[in-house]
Amino acid sequence: MAREPRKPAKDEDSNLFRQAVADVTPLKRPAVILPDVPKPVPRKRPRSDQTGAPVDHYRDLDIDTATPLNEILQFRRAGVQHKLMRRLCRGELPCAAVLDLHGLRVAEARQALQALLRHAQAQGDKVVRVIHGKGKGSGTQQAVLKQQVNHWLQQDPTVLAFCSAQARDGGSGAVYVLLKRTRSDE
Repeated sequence: MAREPRKPAKDEDSNLFRQAVADVTPLKRPAVILPDVPKPVPRKRPRSDQTGAPVDHYRDLDIDTATPLNEILQFRRAGVQHKLMRRLCRGELPCAAVLDLHGLRVAEARQALQALLRHAQAQGDKVVRVIHGKGKGSGTQQAVLKQQVNHWLQQDPTVLAFCSAQARDGGSGAVYVLLKRTRSDE
């Protein structure tokens, strides 16, 4: 009959542990262990058709869950500097154009947003403001346009970053949008 190995007492465990880590110097701040992240897979860029018509980058969001009406939106692509993002969120960058989507249906809002972004980029504008509203006027008490705008802007390759506006510019009912510069601007 085989005997189980004897379990050390708690004091014995503590002493063994202290002996094992006696010569270790503690870190000044806690270590963070990051999981292995898979390598990114590049997405194919959509191309315009033979007619030269602009590509529709937007897919509508299926809205099935309620989002808090006062939710703050923020999105930043890799490569956008923290300082620039901070200035955008503080409303320190001048807005070249403002688009108010109040009262528009989803399809109309989508077309208006695409037109604004195409026009702004063609003009070389760097920042625009989009007022989507807070969703209090919708019968469902959901911020439908806000959720769609959030979804659409993340899909648009011309958008580098966006964030909810300052209270003076619409607060959580509007976003500042930072656009990619066109090649001729650089």
